[in-house]
Amino acid sequence: QVQVAESGGGLVQPGGSLRLSCAVSTYMFSIYVTGWYRQAPGKQRELVATIMRGDRTNYADSVKGRFTISRDTAKNTVYLQMNSLKPEDTAVYYCNARIPGKHEYDYWGQGTQVTVSS
Repeated sequence: QVQVAESGGGLVQPGGSLRLSCAVSTYMFSIYVTGWYRQAPGKQRELVATIMRGDRTNYADSVKGRFTISRDTAKNTVYLQMNSLKPEDTAVYYCNARIPGKHEYDYWGQGTQVTVSS
């Protein structure tokens, strides 16, 4: 069973920065599509950013230019650098690791709270 574990959330003031980390326990890390999603109170979970083989990335329009997703395949870890944070970025952030087309290989972490408030 693949384990996905996030860390790095917390409370930050508007305009501040945070970096989230996600460790994925699999020897096949390089073939997984990994990404970050978030869910704010009363809203549906939404895509934040994904990264796949070849370091191809995809971002939600709301975070483009502010957030950067990256990964270290030697450490099986995905990162989300969040800059210029806004109150509307407040949410629980979830890490996901999946193999496209194979539903049985779709794993989620427990989530980490990010709160942007003065």
